[in-house]
Amino acid sequence: MRQVVRGWRVHRRTPATLEEIAQLCNPTIQGWWNYYGAFYRSEMRKLFHYIDQKLAQWARRKYKTLRRRKQRSVRWLGKMKELAPRLFVHWRIARREVG
Repeated sequence: MRQVVRGWRVHRRTPATLEEIAQLCNPTIQGWWNYYGAFYRSEMRKLFHYIDQKLAQWARRKYKTLRRRKQRSVRWLGKMKELAPRLFVHWRIARREVG
């Protein structure tokens, strides 16, 4: 699954918006969750964390103020999760499990 995420090359899609990236990724993530989520939740959480790392990497490349500031890009992504919690499938799943 990580190879598929790597194949998306999210960090190289700097002209794209976060919504466009979500449209690209969501069908695959939803399919993985439907198939593996029932039995491999801990592994899916690791995959979700990996996807978030790739999204933070994308943000560092897209926005100059985040470049070379890893923690700031992670905080920025956290704010995006709060502002649009339904944007990515794995954000919705994580909120449902916590709340």
